[in-house]
Amino acid sequence: MPFTTAGGRVLVPADVPGTVLAHEHLVLDLTRPDDPAARVSDDAAVVAELAAARSAAGLGLVVDLTCRGMGGDPARARAIAERAGVEVVLATGWYYERFHPGGEPGDSVERATQLLVDDVRDGLGDGIRPGVIGEIGSHGEQASPSERVGLLAAAGAALRTGLSVATHAHLGQGALEQLDLLTSAGLPPHRICIGHQDLVDAPGQHAAIAAAGAYVAFDTVGKASYQPDEKRIELLLALLDAGHGRHVLLSNDISRDAYLASRGGQGFGHVLGPFRAALAARGVDPPTLDLLYRENALRWLDGTERP
Repeated sequence: MPFTTAGGRVLVPADVPGTVLAHEHLVLDLTRPDDPAARVSDDAAVVAELAAARSAAGLGLVVDLTCRGMGGDPARARAIAERAGVEVVLATGWYYERFHPGGEPGDSVERATQLLVDDVRDGLGDGIRPGVIGEIGSHGEQASPSERVGLLAAAGAALRTGLSVATHAHLGQGALEQLDLLTSAGLPPHRICIGHQDLVDAPGQHAAIAAAGAYVAFDTVGKASYQPDEKRIELLLALLDAGHGRHVLLSNDISRDAYLASRGGQGFGHVLGPFRAALAARGVDPPTLDLLYRENALRWLDGTERP
């Protein structure tokens, strides 16, 4: 099924040139008194890094999973992508409970579902329509009641609009419950991406998600304070060796200005450059790299392959 970009283009995979970043934030504000720096706010630096990734690594599409309550700005994100010369898909949904906006998603799955459907059908303002639902959050092995509503509403809205769903499994936890909740609501697993799995040393969990037909997101690549990339590579190679290469998505999840290359961080180009080179050095062949950096993300977005 085609997906819609922030620029209003309705795309199928063949329309997207080059590589894909499956989980990023172009504009974000999660600042709190205990974390005043949790923002992506340097538009010029983001433009420069995305443009550099386009030139160096063929970046063609960014999936921006900044949803309700995450301090995004759809018009700014669209402008950043246009200036960088890449496409961007924007999102709607709810992050984990600490960042739920007042009164949302509420205690009614049906009302919450309708709110997301309205976002998709009516847009986010300035004629911008979301092309994915995410990053739908939970923050432990079991979702809170409010987070359960968010997950079930995401599944219902996905079924009614034809969009795919990306999750935020906090520190990699609660992944299997998220998958169970989404599929119990009728959402096929090939429309689901379970987030932040590179933050947990759980190869059995990763294999179970992939074997179910869902996508395993290694989407915090380069965040060394959580886990070194060498460990991410070991976990990824285990998935590839088990035959799950078609069910992995890669990205950086740039979620604060400190992660930008201009501020000394890994930057948007990290997973496309140094990390890709490290995978190739470990023997990952070009067809598999194409799966990881392009085909899988596009197949997940448009739902063209069932398990």
